[in-house]
This record gives sequence, structure tokens and C-alpha cells, in this order.
Amino acid sequence: GVTRVLREERPSSKIVTIAGYSVIKERTELYESSVFEAAGYKWRLLMYMNGNKNDGGNGYISLYVRMEETESLPYGWEVNVDLKLFVHNPKQHKYLAVTDGAVKRFTAAKKEWGFGQLISLATFQNANQGYIVQDTCSFGAEILIVKPAEKQEKVTFISNPPNNVFTWKILRFSTLEDKFYYSDDFLVGDRYWRLGFNPKGDGDGRPHALPIYLYAQGFRPNAVVTNTWGAVNLRLKNQRSSNHRQLYSAAWYPIRSDYGVGVNNIILMK
Repeated sequence: GVTRVLREERPSSKIVTIAGYSVIKERTELYESSVFEAAGYKWRLLMYMNGNKNDGGNGYISLYVRMEETESLPYGWEVNVDLKLFVHNPKQHKYLAVTDGAVKRFTAAKKEWGFGQLISLATFQNANQGYIVQDTCSFGAEILIVKPAEKQEKVTFISNPPNNVFTWKILRFSTLEDKFYYSDDFLVGDRYWRLGFNPKGDGDGRPHALPIYLYAQGFRPNAVVTNTWGAVNLRLKNQRSSNHRQLYSAAWYPIRSDYGVGVNNIILMK
């Protein structure tokens, strides 16, 4: 539904002040403001001082915004707007903000949106309310463009951990060269992953500690391609007992493949 809230901040897109309200309400059914620019488009305020009878405006002020100069927009254009319309209350030094919370979709077939019942004439014309001072009143608009998010974030919490355990058995460890080795890819959630390590160490742990890293790879078909939060327990299994070495690692992995995060010292080699 429509909400009406008083606020101190001025409307950010347009303010129209009318001096001589008593004259315009008798002589003009509809007043159209000059064209103004907001959010990269051209607009005009439309004010019905005695209400728009075709929009349930009997006994109300009706106020709308209309897109102008749309000829240069591409065929099938659409502009989604978070729209707020305003009535100034000089007595309280505030603006009555009117909105219904719905995104307004401006198109070639529907260039005009607003409120047929912005504020009742009984309230607006009541001197004690403070909307008209010295036969002068002000109206405003705030136009914010709503665009689809350019970047998405998807977080998947895995509810069945046993199905997401990957074991990599490395044979003939003592014969491995001084380079990085990588496991086969495995799928968890919407993304493929792999493990990697260098048997001779890496970074500050070289050559006394064994590193292990988790690398993000590509996405499964039809998945949402986005930065991925990866949290993992990296475990080096003790083949003689349950005294395994385990460290926790968590990080944001970018969309690109082969980005690795982990530890460079899961265990000392000497």
C-alpha cells in the first residue's frame, strides 16, 4: 500500500514551487512542469490541483512523473524506477514522501506513473497543517533507476559432508620432483576443484614444510558463474593411526580458474 512519511531531506530529482496556489487551482486543471533531467533521462512533473478524476483523485491532489524525449531510446526500451513523490511542509520544515514501494516500469506504452491520491485537499488546504504558506506550496520527485545486479553472489552450504570428501593418494612421494603436482578435478556444489602441492615446499615453508592448496576450477553447465566462497578442511592422513594433520582454510575464489588458497606448512618434513 501507499505510505506517507515526513522527512527532512529535500527530494533529489526535482522541486516545483507554485506561488499563487489559489489562482492556479481555479484556472488550471493540469499543470506540467518544465522538462528536467534525472538518472540520465528526461522527465516532467504533472500536477492536478483538484485531483485527477480518471484516477480516483476526487478530493485529492494528484501528482505524476512522465518520461519525455524518448524518441532516441532503442526499440522495446524499458526503464525501471523506484519513485517517490513529495509535498513540502514549511511549517514542520519537512517533506511528505509518498511511495507504494513498487518498482515503476516505464515503457513506450506507459510513460507516466504517480499517485491519484497524493494528499487529500482537506489536509492540504488546512492552514493548521502547514502545507500552504502565503499562498505558496511545493512539490517534488525522487527518481532512482533500478538496474539488474551486474555481479551475483551465490552461497551454497553443503548439508551432507561425507559426499564432499575427496581423497588424493600420492604414490612414490620420495621420487617426486621440485614442482607443483595437481589432483584430478572434483565437483562440490556448482564448481570444480582440485588439490595441489609441491613436495619440496613453497613460500616461507620451503624447504622444511609440506604445503597443500585448494584450487578453484570451472563451473558445471548452467551454473551461476560468480565469485565463490570456499571453506575446506585440508587433511594429511596418518596411515598408521588416527593422528591426522588437519588445517582449516577459507577464502573467496574469483571466477577465473587455478586460483589456489591453502597452507604452506601442513606438516614439517624434517
